[in-house]
Amino acid sequence: MADTYDILVIGAGPGGYVAAIRAAQLGFKTAVVDREHLGGICLNWGCIPTKALLRSAEIYHYMQHAADYGLSADNVGFDTAAIVKRSRGVSTRLNGGVGMLLKKNKVDVIWGEATIESAAKGDVPGRVTVKETSRAPAPKGALAAGAYAAKHIIVATGARPRAIPGIEPDRKQIWTYYEAMVPEAMPKSLLVMGSGAIGIEFASFYRTMGAEVTVIELLPQILPVEDAEIAGLARKRFEKQGIKILTGAKVTKVEKAADSVTATIETGGGKTQTLTAEKLISAVGVVGNIEGLGLEGLGVAIDRGIVVTDGLGRTNVPGVYAIGDVAGPPMLAHKAEHEGVLCVETIKGLPTHAMDKAKIPGCTYCQPQIASVGLTEAKAKEQGFSVKVGRFPFAGNGKAIALGEPDGLVKTIFDAKTGQLLGAHMVGAEVTELIQGYVVAMNLETTEEDLMHTVFPHPTLSEMMHESVLDAYGRVIHA
Repeated sequence: MADTYDILVIGAGPGGYVAAIRAAQLGFKTAVVDREHLGGICLNWGCIPTKALLRSAEIYHYMQHAADYGLSADNVGFDTAAIVKRSRGVSTRLNGGVGMLLKKNKVDVIWGEATIESAAKGDVPGRVTVKETSRAPAPKGALAAGAYAAKHIIVATGARPRAIPGIEPDRKQIWTYYEAMVPEAMPKSLLVMGSGAIGIEFASFYRTMGAEVTVIELLPQILPVEDAEIAGLARKRFEKQGIKILTGAKVTKVEKAADSVTATIETGGGKTQTLTAEKLISAVGVVGNIEGLGLEGLGVAIDRGIVVTDGLGRTNVPGVYAIGDVAGPPMLAHKAEHEGVLCVETIKGLPTHAMDKAKIPGCTYCQPQIASVGLTEAKAKEQGFSVKVGRFPFAGNGKAIALGEPDGLVKTIFDAKTGQLLGAHMVGAEVTELIQGYVVAMNLETTEEDLMHTVFPHPTLSEMMHESVLDAYGRVIHA
């Protein structure tokens, strides 16, 4: 046996590396196993590099509209290779940062593909076999593949793009987010299948860079998890930008040519149409990475491709835990990080309680941005709440006007009986940076009275949060 650990984490994504660091802080001898890249999909192929791409698109957009700000910018253009290089550079920098954090906290990194051979029983540690991987070279200082043991094994293997039978990605005409992040050239036309956060962010990026973009969504509403009013406003903005949107539509067949792809689309009522574009991005969700880990042999409960846990990371098999995307929705990096901390603190015996998933914020970094937390208006009513709803438009905010961003809305939903903040939903400039104010308020069980008596700084976009609360109770000032 190469070494025995208190905690061994399989997967060094946001959930895994954070769990490992917290474990080391609590005095556990800790190791993390990975086969490809520290920081996981989020840092290397998801959250971070997409934001770098979207930042380039945002600046390009403003340069094209420099005259709106009294400025001039002639012959505005872009270099696709340079945009991609910057995005990859951001990921590389942060990847190295994760390695430094693990080293600083004395967490061992083991490089390879892990399989759990047995779980811990009593004082006998569980066993994990790590095989060599050809996916990526091991980082400096990483331990070699081999046999390891641990009293507690945490599965944090994340997820991968879901593939639709008959429309499997081929990395040429049909892309996942991997290929969409590193285009060799900007496509002139693009189909995006799926209008969740991933699909809409790429639709926004490529449209800003000049591509003709069509979004195809199976459900009647784009951004299906968002409040219907917010999603409707976002749709109007997207369509104004030139993005074509088909809802209640299903891609039934895809035919590939040397330099194009043609999709057959059912649009309801037995009607079909075909659309041809250079590329198609499949953004129809993700599926957990549960294969090859030995979970089935251990008897770990799995439901529809997700490891079943008790809310604190514990599976039905003692000594085996699961966190992050592999443990179910919402499949968000910040959810995974928090789950990792809860899981390790539970192992330590500290007082913990399961995460309230209703208080996990969601953000989409398109143009305009979208952010939300808690119940939508429809969900609140479905759950039997009598609600008070407040709204405040960006057009009534001085900072938004000064920024040249007058389109947007802040919406708040309260329990009419208790004043409890049930949900908050936003669309507009920088709302992904604003939503946390409502998240904190919800976690502190803040009422409408507390929020109404809070002093917000002027001039800021955050004043709209205050005004939306006031509006819910008939006290709005600036609308």
